[in-house]
Amino acid sequence: MAVQALIFGCAGTALGAEERAFLAEAQPWGLILFKRNIADRATLQRLIGDFREITGRGDAPVLIDQEGGRVQRLGPPFWPSYPPASRFAGINDPFLRREAIRLGARLIAHDLASLGITVDCLPVLDVPAAGADAVIGDRAYGFDAAAVAVSGRAAAEGLIAGGVLPVIKHIPGHGRATADSHLALPRIEATHQALSAQDFAPFRMLTDMPLAMTAHVVLTAIDAQRPATLSKRVFKEIIRGEIGYDGLVMSDDLSMRALSGSFAERTRQAYAAGCDIALHCNGEPREMQAVASAAKTLSGKARRRAEAALARIAHLPEPFDPVDGRSRLDALLAGIA
Repeated sequence: MAVQALIFGCAGTALGAEERAFLAEAQPWGLILFKRNIADRATLQRLIGDFREITGRGDAPVLIDQEGGRVQRLGPPFWPSYPPASRFAGINDPFLRREAIRLGARLIAHDLASLGITVDCLPVLDVPAAGADAVIGDRAYGFDAAAVAVSGRAAAEGLIAGGVLPVIKHIPGHGRATADSHLALPRIEATHQALSAQDFAPFRMLTDMPLAMTAHVVLTAIDAQRPATLSKRVFKEIIRGEIGYDGLVMSDDLSMRALSGSFAERTRQAYAAGCDIALHCNGEPREMQAVASAAKTLSGKARRRAEAALARIAHLPEPFDPVDGRSRLDALLAGIA
């Protein structure tokens, strides 16, 4: 069966018989991992290997959110922890700050690549605004769009150097949201001019990155009716237009409460708006079946974008000593409150 424009999660640390049968039939492009899927190294590698065996694609993407701080799925005792993005903003020297961010991402890539994980949903390019919900908060690299862009590029380059694809998120910007889109649909009332100057700017400066994830937010100045993930106007005029992004765009998680309607409807609307890939994360079988019922084959521009993304890591990682790297990162972060 042809590869479908889908990324799914799974329920636990191993694939059950029903999940195996479903994944073999659904043929999703990728699998996304959460803490519920992670026990130890051997169990995780077996899960990843089983997914690729079931789909029949040794290069089937395996994704994770490994940002650092409160959003990291891998952690002690088997893997190191990493600081949140905001911690790096405390390094005053911009050259050292960039070095530290790239190094941190290179260390994360080393962890992920050794497990067979090929995509990290990092960097966050959202620029928080005063009064915004804390869902972005310390996940952001700062409050200045240009500094966020420079920092995001450093993180993306560190991942790619280690053989892991970055995902810029949440396009076209979640930083002004006054609600957590996991729980409710945020409405952002800023003018188009303000959005362009701050929210869109980091994404405009990283249009060469291979993958992006949408924001479940309503930008009233662009489309007052639909969240960006489901808005043809946002895709055409902003993401593909003003921002000029031509990489592969995946939806944020379709199971988030910012979205409404059946899961089949959400999936169809995401594709109709312009998403190349529909993402569903929670591993709930009935929801996954509904998403799969509305799936599109990965073809045309979406397929070319997916192939171009994977080609970005079709190389040997740059030489790297993780022990020395961790020591250098600790030294760069030393003394920051």
